[in-house]
Amino acid sequence: MSKRGHRLPEDAESDSAHDSVVAGILMTLESMRSDSEEIAALAALVDGIARAAPNDFFPTLAHKVAEVLNVRQAAVSEVIARDRIRTLGFWSHGKRFESVERTVLGTPGETVLKGEFCHLPQGVAAHYPGLGAVDSYIGMPLKSHDGSIIGSICALDPEPMSLTPVQILLFEAFGASAAAELRRLHLERIATEAEECFHDLFNEAPIAYVHEDLETRFIHANKAAIRILGVKPEEVHGFVGASLVADTAEAKRRIEEALASIAVGQEPQGVVLELKRHNDGKHIYIQWWSRPDPGGRYTRTMFVDITARVLLEREQARLLAENVYLQEEIKSVHNFEEITGASDGLMRVLDDVQRVARTDAAVLIYGETGTGKELIARAIHSRSRRADKPFIKVNCAALPAGLVESELFGHERGAFSGAIQRRIGRFELAHHGTIFLDEIGEMPLDVQVKLLRVLQEHEFERVGSSQTTKVDVRIIAATNRDLGRSIRESTFREDLYYRLSVFPITVPPLRERSPDIPLLVKYFAQKYGPIVGRRIERIDGATMRRLVEYPWPGNIRELENLIERALILTDSDVLHIAPEILGPVRSVIRALPQPPVLPPPSSERSTRTTDSARLDDTSLAAVQRAHVLRVLETTDWVIEGEQGAAVRLGMKPATLRFRMKKFGISRPRKRAS
Repeated sequence: MSKRGHRLPEDAESDSAHDSVVAGILMTLESMRSDSEEIAALAALVDGIARAAPNDFFPTLAHKVAEVLNVRQAAVSEVIARDRIRTLGFWSHGKRFESVERTVLGTPGETVLKGEFCHLPQGVAAHYPGLGAVDSYIGMPLKSHDGSIIGSICALDPEPMSLTPVQILLFEAFGASAAAELRRLHLERIATEAEECFHDLFNEAPIAYVHEDLETRFIHANKAAIRILGVKPEEVHGFVGASLVADTAEAKRRIEEALASIAVGQEPQGVVLELKRHNDGKHIYIQWWSRPDPGGRYTRTMFVDITARVLLEREQARLLAENVYLQEEIKSVHNFEEITGASDGLMRVLDDVQRVARTDAAVLIYGETGTGKELIARAIHSRSRRADKPFIKVNCAALPAGLVESELFGHERGAFSGAIQRRIGRFELAHHGTIFLDEIGEMPLDVQVKLLRVLQEHEFERVGSSQTTKVDVRIIAATNRDLGRSIRESTFREDLYYRLSVFPITVPPLRERSPDIPLLVKYFAQKYGPIVGRRIERIDGATMRRLVEYPWPGNIRELENLIERALILTDSDVLHIAPEILGPVRSVIRALPQPPVLPPPSSERSTRTTDSARLDDTSLAAVQRAHVLRVLETTDWVIEGEQGAAVRLGMKPATLRFRMKKFGISRPRKRAS
């Protein structure tokens, strides 16, 4: 099954509970069936649920779960006792079975009913011999809104169960949908019971019964009416019923229409009114019937309190909306932030994002301009333990060279000309969060030294201050440059590269993600259509072919701008992009930035003699030696101290002395005068 990430329309609605489970996913899948046979197969599975009768929802769901996971058995069950369940839908070895009750003691279901997700890929029979010929199991609890366990969903097979991450995510999403449907059924049962109660009260009393004149002044009211309306017995005679109508336009409209129908001899039936109770002002809802006296002197009014039913219906509506949302989760299991696509290259990147997000490792993201490196960084942050803390972005290429250090680490008042007040730097703002250093290859060398210290020691000083500031920041960097070449040219520090590139991620260019182009086109058309006043129903086939064949030197950013421009130029509901707007198909000669292949860090290389100083002056070691020598000469060969060469080079004095020995560098003797 392909790993696909999708975006559902926000206005997906359905008329029934089980329709809401599949409505959103079907709408998106239907538009994409031509993209993949696997997507069409998944659409067929979901379509089977959509065609099931409401009372056949759980059996159909169990059947389709078995098909999605490719297992022999699947079941959706309801808890009826602490350790007993009743199956609502049970599929086994190609057949549907009636509801059965059974205990979960001595089975993996016992773990599930404790609220835990359970996946045993194999060896089930060895641990649970009572299950018979079952070798693998996966199950999850179904929870009510308050977190209590109300059911379970599971799948079993006599063979080992090898599931892909997408299959597991889909199983969880189907389980969440089953839980929402089960919660809705529970509420529906409560609502049905309440409705039956109200019906009995109406037919057998005590229901509210009032005699009132045509101006709604009470003549007589029974105890139920007095209790519901909050009126004291002594206040009944002459009490104006219309004074209790809530002060809303809808409530006033309904009472005016009802009274107008009474005035012409009609009988309002089952009108729902919103009232404010007399004694405490609490809003209540009543269902109201009225029969005018044939003589026109008074009217007989009956009503029941349906506040509980109205509130339950509102809760049902909320749960239905939640169900639609859960179906959106099914379709967006690989949709990170605003990342849209399903190509193999993008899926590999998103898999790396999932893996590294759980850690605090530094990440270095490679990719051409416009490939969405910032979105990848945000996805890592949002899935990390720092997700509720700041995500601070710094574009190193956009900052003036003289202000990069101040922007990153802050400055004290008077630290330099124009520093009229103290400034907090980006690293302090990102404390306990994540800082994203975009275009890291553009950072000046002197700032790279301080950044290296932050990575090593988790501390820095503001410009103009000697006070050390401690920070806990995760660093994610990105570049579209060849850092290997930058290191050879001595414009980027090798030791900083090794610190940043703990986990490198390469974002593929759009030309290598051609399966994603139709998805992106549809997404951008939906995004910008309302903004420019266009509603696009479909995209011209020839246009789509040209878009897929185009090499996209500007990547996703170029595609986004092109779609927005095309929407402005179009006059119909069919998106057509003329060939001259797109331009001729031309090859893209630049190569995708890749992590540089570097020699091991200097500290790991074998120690060389002073003869090693006589290197080819184009080698990396020669460039390093020249840089160390230049800094030593600048500091007048002072190694230690705040102004010493060791601090400027971002290393300890002992490390600098080792490097000097390795490169054959020694302080020249002063000539005798």
